[in-house]
Amino acid sequence: MNHYDLLLLGAGHAHLGVLRRWAMIERPPGRIGLISAGPTAWYSGMLPGLLAGRQHPADCQVELPALCRAAKVELIIQPVESLSAVQQQVQLADGQTLTASWLSLNVGAQVAAPPQQGTAMQLLAVKPFAEFLAGWQQWQAAPQPLAILGGGAAGVELALALAGQVPQLALFCAGHLLDGLSAGVRLRALGHLRQRGVWVREDCPISRIEDDCLLSGDEPVWRGQRLLLASGAQAWPWLAHSGLGGDEQGFVLIAPTLQSYTHPTIFAVGDCASLPGARKSGVYAVRQGPVLAANLNAALRGLPLRRYRPQRQSLALLATGDGGALLDWHGYSAGGQLFGRWKDYLDRGFIQRHRLSG
Repeated sequence: MNHYDLLLLGAGHAHLGVLRRWAMIERPPGRIGLISAGPTAWYSGMLPGLLAGRQHPADCQVELPALCRAAKVELIIQPVESLSAVQQQVQLADGQTLTASWLSLNVGAQVAAPPQQGTAMQLLAVKPFAEFLAGWQQWQAAPQPLAILGGGAAGVELALALAGQVPQLALFCAGHLLDGLSAGVRLRALGHLRQRGVWVREDCPISRIEDDCLLSGDEPVWRGQRLLLASGAQAWPWLAHSGLGGDEQGFVLIAPTLQSYTHPTIFAVGDCASLPGARKSGVYAVRQGPVLAANLNAALRGLPLRRYRPQRQSLALLATGDGGALLDWHGYSAGGQLFGRWKDYLDRGFIQRHRLSG
């Protein structure tokens, strides 16, 4: 039987929170399944520490079989091939077709890449994490100069984690470094990057790749054979073609109840969703978790739904690759080893909260 009362697509931060709550408190009635491409969920906040050699892979992931058993949720390990919003139908890579009365999407997004001509430059996207780590291990067998595309928190943390592991490192930002964070944390980050020998180019959008050359407009700005993508989020093609109402980038437009505007029996959270005030950040996805858990429970029981209100301010802690971290909060910035220890404490706490056995 391939029909479910509820299918959770993706093991993102919000869905992990939902499963944890159901494992600790009574879960909603009905048949519930979780679809994940793999048996583990990686925690993005710990990836820089892993790359800097300060974490082990096992420290940075949640084992889904144990968490799903504890929550009494069926685990289906298969990539999603397509989704039909009208039919409430999910097609998996192995040919299975599953249907559900309710769907919840927490599938993240893929990393955008510039148009490429020629194959002289290898591209490696920071997500999905398992594929990224496998590719990075291959690269590290023979280190070469490296460019990173993306001046957000991910790009900065990666640059600081990898500085010293490659002969030369360049970081390209389409706008200002850490745009949206305070000027203080931006200056601190620039100082750390310069100190570690990272060449930073701000206001330098990469328009295309030609052979081994990055171009901004028609100007060649870097030559090399390896490019790490940590740039803007892009909707998965299967999501953009699902029939769900989306924004200009293909992300699912959702109401404050976290339901799709066009298909209210489908919820969407995290990076795959579009809601004013909610940034594409793990901090916001984690905060959506409790509201999503309550609303999925209410939907399956026929009860009223809650509204999610994005927080106006969010704490940012950026790992600096040396055990320290930069803090940004309400326009206030700071940095040092103390904040690195605080970040490690918060990251380990997230992993431990979701390591349940059933």
